Amino acid sequence: MNLILHLLIDAAVIFGLAYVMPQVDVKSFGTALLVAIVLGLLNATVGWVLRGVGNVVTLGLLSFVIRLVVTALLLKLVDRLFSGFTIHGFWPALVIALAVAIAGAVLDQAFAPDDVATDSVLRISAWVPKALA
Repeated sequence: MNLILHLLIDAAVIFGLAYVMPQVDVKSFGTALLVAIVLGLLNATVGWVLRGVGNVVTLGLLSFVIRLVVTALLLKLVDRLFSGFTIHGFWPALVIALAVAIAGAVLDQAFAPDDVATDSVLRISAWVPKALA
């Protein structure tokens, strides 16, 4: 169920950004859903290899940046595969990659088990100085 929700949210983000950004064009929500599915498949296969190589080169220090750049490159690849989805330039693809990453993080945090959310709050509160608490 989580996978379906992620795909629907990713498609909504792609479709919404296509409405806002003039450099991005999506024919319909169905096309955006198809783009989200193919992007997920590419991220799980080719993206995994590219991120692995990028993390080895940067010694894992730029992991989040590598993930964003690889996702943007895969979005440009999906742009080449579908005629109903176009991105003009690399920067709009990077913005979409960032928005998809943020939406995924928010979704994961919203559906995290209560004990994980409580544990992370306790870990953060341990770092708060006593004067601020």
